[in-house]
Amino acid sequence: MAASEDSEHLQQLFRAIKAVIRKIPRGRVATYGQIAELAGIPGGARIAAAALKTSKPTDQLPWQRVIGKAGKLRGRIAIHDPVGAAIQRELLTTERVEIGDTGLVALDRYGWLPGAAPARGGRARGASPRRQPRSASKSRASSSRR
Repeated sequence: MAASEDSEHLQQLFRAIKAVIRKIPRGRVATYGQIAELAGIPGGARIAAAALKTSKPTDQLPWQRVIGKAGKLRGRIAIHDPVGAAIQRELLTTERVEIGDTGLVALDRYGWLPGAAPARGGRARGASPRRQPRSASKSRASSSRR
C-alpha cells in the first residue's frame, strides 16, 4: 500500500471507532477492546486508543465513557495523566457511574452492550462482548484418532 492508501485506511478505522463511541449512552462505559471489536477491528484496543488520542474537540466524542479493561468484570480509568483522569472521573460521576478509589468500574453494572434490553430501573447489565466458546463437539482431537 502507498502512504496515502495507508493514511486513508487508518482514517476509515478511526471513523468506525468514533461512530461506535458516539453510541455509548450516558451512565455506561465500554473498554477500548470492546470499541475496537464493535468497529470490526478485533484485537484493536490500541487503535481505539489512538483514535481517541488524535480526536479533536469538534468530534464531540463522549471520550470519558471509554476505559481500560482491568479484568473480566472490571474496567479502569486508563488515562495516566492525573489531570485527565480527574476530569474523566468527574464526568463519569456526573453520569452516575460509580468509580472506586483506584479508578475501577464494575462492568457488570455499568458496561455497555449494544442492543441489550434495559433491566429494572433503566439499567442494562453488560460487560465486554465475548466470542462464544467452542462446543465440545468441535474439539480438535478425537479419542478415536490416536
